[in-house]
Amino acid sequence: MSSAPRILLCDHRGNAARIGPEALHEAGFDLETSPTLRATLASLARERPDAILLMALARPGTVELSALEHARTGGEQEAPVPILVIAPEGDREAAIRADRLLRSGLWDVVPEGTGAEEIGLRLRRLMDFAQLEGEMRELRHRASHDDRTDLLRPRSFEARLIEHYSAAQRHKHEMALVMIDLDRFGSINKLHDHTVGDWLIERVGEVIRAALRVEDVAGRLGGDEFAVILPYTKKIDAAGVVKRLAEEIAKLSGTPPGAKGHIDVGASIGFETFDGTDLDSVRTLRSHAERALRVAKVQGGNRGVYYRNLEE
Repeated sequence: MSSAPRILLCDHRGNAARIGPEALHEAGFDLETSPTLRATLASLARERPDAILLMALARPGTVELSALEHARTGGEQEAPVPILVIAPEGDREAAIRADRLLRSGLWDVVPEGTGAEEIGLRLRRLMDFAQLEGEMRELRHRASHDDRTDLLRPRSFEARLIEHYSAAQRHKHEMALVMIDLDRFGSINKLHDHTVGDWLIERVGEVIRAALRVEDVAGRLGGDEFAVILPYTKKIDAAGVVKRLAEEIAKLSGTPPGAKGHIDVGASIGFETFDGTDLDSVRTLRSHAERALRVAKVQGGNRGVYYRNLEE
């Protein structure tokens, strides 16, 4: 590393002197001492350190470990912040608690009284593992996500759709599938520079990501085709999401960089719901949403259509 690794030293009980923090500093670590759990969580929220050093974990210490486990995890492309626990002397269950509570991995336990040199070696090893895991996560993310929109690629989206359908069927909870197709996208690419079409796809991806909850799933299925899975969602709530998506996509109308003139942007959206019992397969769910999408397109686009309304 080009700069000194930043270590968040969690000295919640005021006994950090026992490990020789001066020696760790001389060994090339930049220590930031946190005197309370609240201060530690605030520090993690501001900036991710390279590693966490938790001093003399009091038995059982489950609250601290649980809080740190939640706070140290980043996005799916980031490895969790490594954590080295300094266990109280004679605490033989420290590793068991850590294994149970630090489920994201990248942790180690050493007994109180371990020298600064050994602690430094353990910290550097954890940080090396974190770097490798972060690189692997990024590779997996790139393999499953579209480069331009950062939405799921078709195969990854299909796998998630099957998972959510099966879960809804098993637990009898509701979900919705939304299919989106941009209106007149082919003519936009013909009349304007291809960079305008690329710009529009990127903006639509941003609109979709901004509209979703944490549990929702979105994918780019083709050039200008998108889809969204809405778990635990009733039809009235799904209709609200569809309305919001249509409105936000329409707001992209204007004269983007490189365009020869004003562009009217709109989307045809079709959606179908599943209550866990009223459809026979995930294929039926998708075909219904696709049919609703085609009807929206035939009706002039820039609108959402619910499949069940076609049957009335």
